[in-house]
Amino acid sequence: MTFGKALNAGLRKAMADSDRVLMMGEDIGRLGGVFRVTEGLLASFGDRRVLDTPLAESGIVGTAIGLAMAGFRPVVEIQFDGFVFPAFDQITTQLAKLTNRHEGALSLPVVIRIPYGGHIGAVEHHQESPEAYFAHTPGLRVVSPSTPNDAYWMIQDAIASNDPVIFMEPKSRYWHKGEVDLSQRAMPLHGSRVVRKGTDVTLVGHGAMVTTLLQAAVLAEAEGTSCEVIDLRSLSPIDYGPLLDSVRATGRMVVAQEAPALASVGSEIAATVAERAFYSLEAPVLRVSGFDVPFPPAKLEGSYLPDADRVLEAVDRALAY
Repeated sequence: MTFGKALNAGLRKAMADSDRVLMMGEDIGRLGGVFRVTEGLLASFGDRRVLDTPLAESGIVGTAIGLAMAGFRPVVEIQFDGFVFPAFDQITTQLAKLTNRHEGALSLPVVIRIPYGGHIGAVEHHQESPEAYFAHTPGLRVVSPSTPNDAYWMIQDAIASNDPVIFMEPKSRYWHKGEVDLSQRAMPLHGSRVVRKGTDVTLVGHGAMVTTLLQAAVLAEAEGTSCEVIDLRSLSPIDYGPLLDSVRATGRMVVAQEAPALASVGSEIAATVAERAFYSLEAPVLRVSGFDVPFPPAKLEGSYLPDADRVLEAVDRALAY
């Protein structure tokens, strides 16, 4: 099924399993969401569990916090990545801190779904990569699936979590198809995964970037270079086990992301791998990223977003050391 349909199936399963799970967001009910991820849920579960909200992200998240304190498990949809910032105060100063403020006595099982990233030719405020803001904030879990199977299982695991989860959905993947195992999850919510074996260079990324890394690995293989590709899946916490095992074998690592490089998830991975696997490295951990400028208009996104050629250029630089 497609990535979007897999998310829909995962949400439907979570709602069927517990009447404490409810959906909130702009146009998610009658319309089914801009990307149709919540299509059909209103008809199945009614308007007391699938709520079309006003255009007020701060109010949506604030209401979700109150519902979670009352024992519900709200799932909030932020319509586009750039719309999350009006809710930033509620997320970072309330949602992320309330459990600590209550010394662990209060759980906040809130999931905030955020379509993010480029590749769809959208206008300003509709293409961003804000994951580092949330990964930097203690008290939040941050995940990003890259396949339909992960989308199906990870949204259910996020809803089951007693901690708030920022669920980053790579919007360019919504229409991509893949096999979904409806009977058994492949791995836990916060595990990273090797998706292609290799021996020469380790490539690491998340979300839509995983597809770009796989494309680069195929091209590199044609030139005689074997690349191992790792899908992070979780950005906070990060499962470093597979990353460290891989770089200890290859000696080289390239980390790719759509977000700017400065103070980013890629920066954190590069620093941590350098600290924990220094004597295994044959070259510095290299980063491939968006540029340190605002996400550009649609006509320029092809120049801004990392592609397989930019990844291969970094692979060549790593091998040159």
